[in-house]
Amino acid sequence: MSYTKTLMFILLFAAAVFAQKQHIVQVSPDGAQRPVEPTIAINPTNPDNIVGASIRYGVEGETRVVNMRYHSENGGKNWRHTTVSNPFVRPQGDDAIVFNADGQAFHSFICFRGLRTPKTKANGIYVIRSEKDTNTWGEHLLVVDHLNTLRPYEDKPYLATDNGKDSPHRGNIYIAWSRFDEYHSKLKTDSTQIYFSRSTNNGDQFDVPFRISDTGGDCDDGDNTVEGAVPAAGPDGEVYIAWSGPKGLVFDKSLDGGKTFGKDRVISDLPGGWSQDIDGIFRCNGFPVTKTDISGGEYHGSVYINWTDERNGDVDVFLMYSRDKGETWSKQIRVNGEKKGNGKQQFFNWMAVDPVDGSINIIYHDRAKYDGTKTGVTISRSIDGGKSFKHYPVNIDAFECNKEIFFGDYNNIDAYNGRVAAIFPHFIAEKQTAVSTLVMDFKPGTQKAR
Repeated sequence: MSYTKTLMFILLFAAAVFAQKQHIVQVSPDGAQRPVEPTIAINPTNPDNIVGASIRYGVEGETRVVNMRYHSENGGKNWRHTTVSNPFVRPQGDDAIVFNADGQAFHSFICFRGLRTPKTKANGIYVIRSEKDTNTWGEHLLVVDHLNTLRPYEDKPYLATDNGKDSPHRGNIYIAWSRFDEYHSKLKTDSTQIYFSRSTNNGDQFDVPFRISDTGGDCDDGDNTVEGAVPAAGPDGEVYIAWSGPKGLVFDKSLDGGKTFGKDRVISDLPGGWSQDIDGIFRCNGFPVTKTDISGGEYHGSVYINWTDERNGDVDVFLMYSRDKGETWSKQIRVNGEKKGNGKQQFFNWMAVDPVDGSINIIYHDRAKYDGTKTGVTISRSIDGGKSFKHYPVNIDAFECNKEIFFGDYNNIDAYNGRVAAIFPHFIAEKQTAVSTLVMDFKPGTQKAR
């Protein structure tokens, strides 16, 4: 056998071995209402304990009364699912789950009524807190609620916990979201703004929400609306948030544990906007995801922002980083690795930064190898602070998409000490979606399988 053939055989064998390390499980039950918009988190005190959730989207827009939570005790090899309902049995959405450093999970969501039908109107944001074994979940904790009205309307809340071992605000819980004066209002006097709240007592009570955006957007739920605020806690107790809107990618931060925020800064343009046209997808949001490196490694303290835009003529995945608490930023780094401007689309990005090894892990739906609406899923991983990425196609069959079926707005991913856990929706039939999980184990700080 020639040297070239031998090398090719070794590379193919290595790829096959790595593929065997991908634990992929469909966690949504067969026959469930179309599950989408998933979230996932790894317990830092027991990384074999992984918890996820998704909405159940039915035939009509407001049938998401009961959502699903997924639970694994063996590192994602096996899962069980349970139902989750909000305190008023309203339609529920935009679920997010995070763990604090002590192994308690927090599950946030919006719950609303009357958005599309003339029922009694209401909308709000709640959080459920688990016990440390995550088998038991407590009462619903109020962030904000509005009875008998959809004005204002609270949308897309995302959670973060301060897990920094040296942070003066360790244990704080942060949540940020978009507030519409009225959803889809055409009034020029109505706007969207970014709102924020925190809990300093483990979720027992959340502070009165306050606006952190200096300028807002319209209420169309499109490119000129401000959305996509995902908070992240830095190692010294900082809170960082970026969002999308008519000015581009906007960044803000707090240096006092979320008590006050500074001035908004536009740190990047967003060619094509954040509301992107993807063939076969009902809608697609390229919102930014903000994360930090609290690992203590070479890139400790870095702030990372991940999003998608069309600066190269098609939708690509991008990253920017700051090594000085958001004062200066790198150039826009293209994450996906195929030829630039090839017309292939990548979308539904989400990012996790491993708090132990500092690796950056990004999931997205990927059409680089396919034509039409056929779609796969890719994980891109960086171990050098975002300077370069290695790409891991998820070992599932590519699927066709159907624009008539709501596919949600995002994927999700988490990482801890080399373990990467991802969750994503995919089509399993022309009009049926499912949610699956992927768990990969790396030797911490490397691209090598553990």
